[in-house]
Amino acid sequence: MAKDKDLLLDIRDLRIEGFADDRWFEIVHGIDLQLHRGEVMGLIGESGAGKSTIGLAAMGFTRDGCRFAGGEVEFDGMDLTSASEAEKRALRGSRIAYVAQSAAASFNPAHKLIDQHAEAPVLHGLMSRRESEADAIELYRRLRLPNPDEIGFRYPHQVSGGQLQRAMTAMAMSCRPDLIIFDEPTTALDVTTQIEVLAAIRDIVDQFNTAALYITHDLAVVAQMADRIKVLLRGDEVEEAPTREMLSDPKQDYTKSLWAVRSFKREQKPRPPEGTTPLLSVRNVSAAYGDTRVLDGVSFDIHRGRTVAVVGESGSGKSTTARCITGLLPPLEGEILWDGTPLPPRYQDRSKEQLRQVQMIYQMADTALNPKKTIGQIIGRPLRFYQGLRGAALKKQVDGLLDQIEMSPSKFYHRLPSELSGGQKQRVGIARALAAGPELIICDEVTSALDQLVAEGILRLLDTLQKELDLAFMFITHDLATVRAIADEVVVMKEGEVVESGPKDQMFRPPHHPYTDLLLSSVPEMDPDWLSNLLEERGRDNIGEAAGSAGA
Repeated sequence: MAKDKDLLLDIRDLRIEGFADDRWFEIVHGIDLQLHRGEVMGLIGESGAGKSTIGLAAMGFTRDGCRFAGGEVEFDGMDLTSASEAEKRALRGSRIAYVAQSAAASFNPAHKLIDQHAEAPVLHGLMSRRESEADAIELYRRLRLPNPDEIGFRYPHQVSGGQLQRAMTAMAMSCRPDLIIFDEPTTALDVTTQIEVLAAIRDIVDQFNTAALYITHDLAVVAQMADRIKVLLRGDEVEEAPTREMLSDPKQDYTKSLWAVRSFKREQKPRPPEGTTPLLSVRNVSAAYGDTRVLDGVSFDIHRGRTVAVVGESGSGKSTTARCITGLLPPLEGEILWDGTPLPPRYQDRSKEQLRQVQMIYQMADTALNPKKTIGQIIGRPLRFYQGLRGAALKKQVDGLLDQIEMSPSKFYHRLPSELSGGQKQRVGIARALAAGPELIICDEVTSALDQLVAEGILRLLDTLQKELDLAFMFITHDLATVRAIADEVVVMKEGEVVESGPKDQMFRPPHHPYTDLLLSSVPEMDPDWLSNLLEERGRDNIGEAAGSAGA
């Protein structure tokens, strides 16, 4: 039979084993996958489905604690399961590139962005150092990074999470590879930035006839990117079909359940009586990193038992406001009031009780969990610190928290973070925050790393906890579907300022502030033509400018 010249990646009967509880067990069960040059295949499924494991296998790589157990991974005629490490290293970064889910955990914190960008094209002899720097700046510009001529000369910690994700996408594109594995590349991005990144990815694929595996739990995003979609569940293939066919007529019940998520919508609560003292008040807070002012006169209230969603683009000041509330970044001006009483600006000056009252769940679960501690130790630490629990009492409480986040204590108590999926790590972060017994939890993109089925379960869990414990939540998010589901009030931020705020039902009814309108219109829809139509409507070259001028 004649060989398909356009077939770039041919995975046949792929089987991968993982090691846990002193034994090897199969986690990917005989997967077949064919990808042609210039084709994009979407891999979707809930956390633990094997999406990232298969994506890494396409590079001939398995995580620590995993191994190839059968099958073949043939890239352009070379079987990567039997190739030498030298042969695979020659491909990685040049002909095969990888964009990871967590940019913060993927960059070397000791080197500037542009140095890390230039490493692959220089190492593989594709460009000189000067050429690679010029190309980096051009890619930064295409990805709408601010100050593209200068941003590459910053260190990873000096840019926002969304900006870092775009810089990593640029780095993967640096060698113009034949195959790119995108592992949730827009998870950390706000909706307006996401449009820019998705458009840039499509341009690269089209312009250079690049093949791509696009791993995501966001069905609306994969609808814009993929020619075909493969649905996975616990290491098995559920079904595969062209994108339009999959969206219009999924065959399997599991796929239909993915299409039907986000049914959860919390019942609207009555507003607090006039004159009620807020649990937390942010009053005219301004803050800076060094000489750069990043917050300017931010004010809003959070009442006991209610949820305030704070939305805005990457770099708008959402997470910086949270840092001020927790005392990690003392404000230059203004104050934070707790039940009407000013909190000390610095966390070092707060009492143990004041620290307990406000807990935070961080956006990047990969960097928020100590990689050398077990899950039981991570969740148990605040129980020891705030409640003084030890021994059997501590173990019982940790087990209860693991049950609450739907992670079996017998299975996960002794595991390390490296043995968990991204969604499981985020759930551990939620349990750790709950362990302190707080009155306010700041949720910084807590569902962004989760598939939609698990995300809905987490939202239901948080809603139940709020009702039972009268908890208040500050939800930092770029996911407006989450806002619609859980928020009582909404605060919209842009460039360090609050541009609009109010009750949720009021915020989602027109007329909107122009910037709020931009955010609402940027939410992807389950229509394969949505992104193309939006780019055409806004004018391809004016999308970034639209975000910049919306608040004018």
